[in-house]
Amino acid sequence: MALTLYHGAPNGPSLAVLAALFETGVEAELKPIDLTRGERHAASTPRNMEVEMSVEGEGPVLVADGEAMADSVFLACYLDEVGNGSIRPADPYKRWEMMAWCRYAIERVAPAAALLGTREHLTEALGTLDNSDFDAITAPIANLDLKERWIAVRGGDFSDAQLADSQAKIGQAVKKVEGQLDGRDWLMGDFSIADLETYGWLAGLVEILPDAFAEAPRTAAWLARVKARPSVQKALATAGEGDPLHAWAPGPEINRWG
Repeated sequence: MALTLYHGAPNGPSLAVLAALFETGVEAELKPIDLTRGERHAASTPRNMEVEMSVEGEGPVLVADGEAMADSVFLACYLDEVGNGSIRPADPYKRWEMMAWCRYAIERVAPAAALLGTREHLTEALGTLDNSDFDAITAPIANLDLKERWIAVRGGDFSDAQLADSQAKIGQAVKKVEGQLDGRDWLMGDFSIADLETYGWLAGLVEILPDAFAEAPRTAAWLARVKARPSVQKALATAGEGDPLHAWAPGPEINRWG
């Protein structure tokens, strides 16, 4: 089976999938793309309607024998299935528990992290583009909600309510991680996709929102442990120029019901 992974800088969902690839021992051709310049929507990146309408926003694309797939948690599950089976619990309840945690990361943490990350690191860069250059980025985007998020990021259109809500959700996520790590090294006991997905969204927020992490020593130690894993180090080594934790592209839509 031929696998190709189109990935952004090792941050957020791209970090999670790259590290999952290396954890599971799966062989794939790596093709870096600049998610902050809309290259996931370029003609050279394989995609289909499922990829175009991915709820994740701008994330990696895995192509298996010509079939394109998206959404980092599900890509990590796929890699675990075809690889060595090392990043999902074997026990059915524990596997459910892991997936429930990942759903929390996708629905609550990721939208907040992406909003804060793009505001900090992408708004100014997009603002320097000519209208024609920005239009070239957004014109191929089939998902209208995602296109609107690109426009909002470029315009710095972040309401006070959105910012407060996103900051609160990151604070809540850190407290949740801190409590989960009581007496254990990894979120599910054994290392799993939950660690990769959560780390991918939170690691870059330490610099942006330091107060949220100020009184979370177990979380700080966990972040260091995840970063030290050989798979994560290998993923981080794929970074090009610049700090990968500053590479933020529009993420999932903000949850409209709280």
